[in-house]
Amino acid sequence: MDYTYRDIAKMIDHSLLNPILTDEEMERGCRIAREYDVASVCIKPYYLKRCAELLAGSEVRPSTTIGFPHGGHTTAIKVAEAKQALDDGGIELDMVVNIGKVLSGDWAYVRDDIRAVVEITHERGGIVKVIFENCYLQDEHKIRLCEICAEVGADFVKTSTGFGSGGATIEDLKLMRKYSPPHVQVKAAGGIRTLDALLEVRAIGVTRVGATRTVEILEECKRRLGIV
Repeated sequence: MDYTYRDIAKMIDHSLLNPILTDEEMERGCRIAREYDVASVCIKPYYLKRCAELLAGSEVRPSTTIGFPHGGHTTAIKVAEAKQALDDGGIELDMVVNIGKVLSGDWAYVRDDIRAVVEITHERGGIVKVIFENCYLQDEHKIRLCEICAEVGADFVKTSTGFGSGGATIEDLKLMRKYSPPHVQVKAAGGIRTLDALLEVRAIGVTRVGATRTVEILEECKRRLGIV
């Protein structure tokens, strides 16, 4: 094995974004994330403050979404969302690009939109993962977004919201890794449901995945590593 349990656990953002999740289910999800010591919990914005309370004292970071899931919010609203999230204890923010503006080729708007969220988040010590929603884009759009994210200092580029018509693909992840500088990490979201799927994307340079099947993935990891 070329990995430890911690290597794998710290790749996982435990996703609690399904709109039908109840407060009780999200509370349980936070406790699971803490028990399995994953990288972060990505949770619906209104529950972030409670999430941060539940994760206090652990290494698991509270995170949430900005402009989710369609990205069409005004930049001012995205910035306001980011400020609220940071006030509520968020450390990692997953923002959706303005997909229509990307398809329109309005790159100045797209750049300013991402930069505004990155700047306010970095000022407060947080990090930003920029969601492309690749299922709606051509490769030329994805490459341009990688360039812009590097230019404005985004921390991660991310494939998908998990709520579009498609999720992470190996082809997209290879392309995003190729066109992003080394300091910009790549996150796969949508479709990473098994340890083997996680290991496959890890092998091509992905450092973070969004997952709902965290328990299954990490129990399988323990089994393979012989951890009781």
